[in-house]
Amino acid sequence: MNLRKTFGAAIAGALMLSTSAMAETQWIMASGYPEDSFFTQNIRMFIDEVEAASDGELKIDLRANGELIKLDAIRRSVQSGQIHLGEIRFGVYGNESPMYTLDSLPNVAGDYDSAWQLMEAQKPWFDEAFGEGGMKVLSYAPWPGQGFYTKFEVTDGAQFEDVKLRIYSPATKRMGDLLGFEATILPFAEVPQAFSTGLIDALFTSGQTGTDIQAWDYASHFTYTGSMHNKNGIIVNERALSRLDPALQEAIIAAGEKATERAWEMSKKATDSKRQELSDAGMTVTDASPELQAKLSEIGSVMIEEWKASASEAEVAALDTYLATQQ
Repeated sequence: MNLRKTFGAAIAGALMLSTSAMAETQWIMASGYPEDSFFTQNIRMFIDEVEAASDGELKIDLRANGELIKLDAIRRSVQSGQIHLGEIRFGVYGNESPMYTLDSLPNVAGDYDSAWQLMEAQKPWFDEAFGEGGMKVLSYAPWPGQGFYTKFEVTDGAQFEDVKLRIYSPATKRMGDLLGFEATILPFAEVPQAFSTGLIDALFTSGQTGTDIQAWDYASHFTYTGSMHNKNGIIVNERALSRLDPALQEAIIAAGEKATERAWEMSKKATDSKRQELSDAGMTVTDASPELQAKLSEIGSVMIEEWKASASEAEVAALDTYLATQQ
């Protein structure tokens, strides 16, 4: 059996159903995260609300954990109409525009309230950018806050000099370099081996990642900084959306707004639960000192100026709108 042809036929068949005059419309949605992730759990609730509002008119088949389409390819698949809905991580597209990495700058929006205000300031830009591509952002979801996993107590950050740190993006590498680390970008899957071979001595990542790799096997302290709340989003193909009854379109948009509000609360709970899990495993879990937070804020200010140098007028205007809410 030719699996590629079988897969293609299945997708084509589902899309034909969605555009026909049948009583029930079938949509396909892809996500890159597992079922036990709060991102996926939130999407399941979004789908339940949409299907209930449709009175059986619309059914959404969610394929999570990259089962159907890998995370990096989901936006293109929604844009092309291969699927109708998808969950993306905005930071994946940082090479296309600085706007996608603004929420990656340390302490620019280091707590959940600030992250919400930054999202609101970015929305008009995302609406236009995705609209030009025939898509619409329905919902936003913040990643849990970040922190340092180390083999020593962290006070003011002076201990970071020449420590080998694993980070996960160009923005966090720049942050690590400015803190004095020897920062290295490594894929998540390579972290345990990198600790074992001495390639890295510390991590900067979320509580979720720390529990996933059982960081207590390699580090004794987790110092929570918050620092940044990168965002995921639910996007929809606008042509598919426009084919639905106007009342159902409004219900989908409303369900997306509810999913955004819910995601903020779910992310907060995930942060707290993962911190507790790290503590239960024997790690010393603390909040960053005022001195360390001040240092991160200084670095964030430097990185904002670097960010603005490559940003468009519209992107800088969005940043200025956000910064005005912080005064």
